[in-house]
Amino acid sequence: MNNIKELFKYLRSLSRNNNREWFNTHKDKYVEAKEFTDSIASKFICMVAEVEPNAAKLRVSDCTYRIYRDTRFSSDKTPYKTHFGIFVNTHGKKSETMGWYLHLEPGASMICAGTGWSSPKVLRAIRQGIFDEIDEYREIVESPEFKSQFPKLGEDCLKTAPKGFPKDWEFVDYLKPKMHGALRYLEDSFFDDDNWLDKLRPAVEQGYKFNRFYNYFIEEALCAGS
Repeated sequence: MNNIKELFKYLRSLSRNNNREWFNTHKDKYVEAKEFTDSIASKFICMVAEVEPNAAKLRVSDCTYRIYRDTRFSSDKTPYKTHFGIFVNTHGKKSETMGWYLHLEPGASMICAGTGWSSPKVLRAIRQGIFDEIDEYREIVESPEFKSQFPKLGEDCLKTAPKGFPKDWEFVDYLKPKMHGALRYLEDSFFDDDNWLDKLRPAVEQGYKFNRFYNYFIEEALCAGS
């Protein structure tokens, strides 16, 4: 497997045939897809290490995920994921700290900075940090350079101000997300350029500023609870 088009072709086939019999019959294709994605992960780690040197210590296995879905608590019992994800986080992919995430899926690829979840304690610390340092935060997320790389900011938002914060605060919308991340969707055509990964370097650089802001408050909260 030599390019994203071949990877997406495999993932589309897997999506149409998401069962163990088909997967095992085409196990060789999965191995090729995994090896190809691992090579992307290795390059992505190196790119992040240019702005966050501690990332250089990470292995590919520290930043990638199993193809097998955990179906124990899900109504969707299909056994396999139909995407590949790469999460570069110097504290580990299960940490609550912020990192860089590259999602590869036909019709749904994206580049993200941030994290996919936060415990109530950390979420409170994040919101307090934004509230207390709103000028610094706005300087990051409202800059044209940042917005060009990450047009979407935050997901799963509350309808009103979080408990403990003023509802009439001018910038209250920045406190409403439950998932504090910045993301940009990548159309399949984005990968037509063989140098597509290099085109994500500005996103990695802008993501560093974003992650650094959040991680200060997250690490403080985690240390307080240890």
